[in-house]
Amino acid sequence: MSDQFLERMDSELAGWTDPVQRLRGAIENDEFELYCQPILKFAGEERYPMAEVLVRLREEERALLPPGEFLPVFEHYRMMAQLDRWVVRHTIKRLAGGSRVARFTVNLSGQALEDEEFPRFVAAQLTSHQVAADKLLFEIDESDALLRLGACKRFSDAYRALGGTLLIDGFGHRAVSFVPVKELGVKFVKVDGSICRKILTSDSARNKLQAILRVGQALGFALVAECVEDQDVLTRLKAMGVAYAQGFGIYQPHQIDALAQV
Repeated sequence: MSDQFLERMDSELAGWTDPVQRLRGAIENDEFELYCQPILKFAGEERYPMAEVLVRLREEERALLPPGEFLPVFEHYRMMAQLDRWVVRHTIKRLAGGSRVARFTVNLSGQALEDEEFPRFVAAQLTSHQVAADKLLFEIDESDALLRLGACKRFSDAYRALGGTLLIDGFGHRAVSFVPVKELGVKFVKVDGSICRKILTSDSARNKLQAILRVGQALGFALVAECVEDQDVLTRLKAMGVAYAQGFGIYQPHQIDALAQV
């Protein structure tokens, strides 16, 4: 464990005398708020057909904590699956209550993927709230898709049987591999921001994106460009044939009820 990680943990745990109890209490007492960031579709009548769900933790003195300040603590204490359950449960409740956003995407942690009970939990929540699986799209990070392919496939097979699908996030951040895309039968690939941000200035980035687009057309998955902050980048992405885009230059994150409530 690196000194840098320990220093970061010390900072994040400041004031938490019992971190595990603090995390459990946050889950049991619903001390989180859901935000979401809409995802733009370049073509079609529905401009924002889906939105990524983001979670914030309420702290009395520090208001809302962004995920970068508390997710590492959940990961360190092996409690990410519990947090993922909270997010999934409340996102499905939002869908069941009616939503102007047709579909939400939820990030799934590696710890949840390794939890063999998690697919049954998701199925039970969808059934009890009478929400169709295609309204909830799970995002799996590229690193998990590569390193935990067996666990990812187990979840994918179970969720696809319900009528749902997956998205691979951060695609192309490492060496591009389409093995997880084929194995998991994903319908969406979110191209890493390190590629999208450079398409105006880097031949390598443009060539990589064009190659992913060609394979997407062959395999039948759509591309989502992430971390889009510039209008010129957005224009180029559309010209290249990218189907979706997301980023602060398109839509800032908002409380989920502010955007989704009917």
